[in-house]
This record gives sequence, structure tokens and C-alpha cells, in this order.
Amino acid sequence: MKKPALLPILLAAGVALAVAIMGGTITVLDDWYYSLAQPYWAPPDFAFAIVWTIVFALIAISGLLAWENSGDRRTAETVIGLFAINGFLNLGWSFLFFRMQRPDWAFYEVIIFLLSIVVLIVYCGRLSRTSAVLLLPYLAWVSIAAALNYEVIRLNGPFG
Repeated sequence: MKKPALLPILLAAGVALAVAIMGGTITVLDDWYYSLAQPYWAPPDFAFAIVWTIVFALIAISGLLAWENSGDRRTAETVIGLFAINGFLNLGWSFLFFRMQRPDWAFYEVIIFLLSIVVLIVYCGRLSRTSAVLLLPYLAWVSIAAALNYEVIRLNGPFG
């Protein structure tokens, strides 16, 4: 592999890792969280770390493929911007749900978060079909998170 090709790979992996680590530090599984009634179909706690690790790896690869297929600077900057907004929304959901202990607010935010994933899929799909396909597990996992979020509100609300 040529050195110039290695830098984007390291940057994509580094950014994905940074978002994952920040999300992990925001996510506090404490007495409040464990006191929440969960739906019967909620995945076990250990599954979240496994799935998020896989999803973040796929996000990094997707972003790299879309960026590599950008063709011009403006498109490349748009790809980076869309992934940055999505990363911010990813962290925002964790902050609202776990730190602020406001699943109700987090639910509204997760709808915007899901829309940002759809925008990524559509935009990246114009640049690389593989990039878009790699984001589908992300969409599926955040959809599950949104459904869980809704159920937590239904089973435990009101909040605040």
C-alpha cells in the first residue's frame, strides 16, 4: 500500500474510534439505567459493544470509500461534513439518553439521527454503492435503538 493511501485509512479509523470512545464515555450504565423497565426483546448488554464495534468499522470503511470516490474537493468536503454531522448526532443521542436521563428528548433526537443515516446512504450511494451498503447495518442498529428508546418511554415515562 502506498503511503498516501494509508493516511486516509488511518484518519477514517481514528475518527470512528474517537466517536466510539466518546460515545462509550457518555454512556453510563448506572442504577438509573438498570432501574428502567426494558422490553422483552431488548438485546443483552454485551451485544451492544459487539455490534457497535462492527458498525463503527463499517462506517469508517464506508466513509473512506465515499471520500475516495468523491472526484472533487467540494464533494469530498460534503462527505466529510455529512459524516461529521452524523457523528455529532450519534453522540447527542447518548448524551440525552444516558447523561441527561431524558429518553423522551433522546427519542426526538434519534429521529433526526436516523434521517442523517438515510442522507448518508443516499449521498454515498451516488459515489459508491458499496459505501451505501456498508451503512445499512448502521441504519438497522439505530432503528433498533430508536424502537428500544420508544419502548423505554412507553414502559417508564413520563420523564423530567
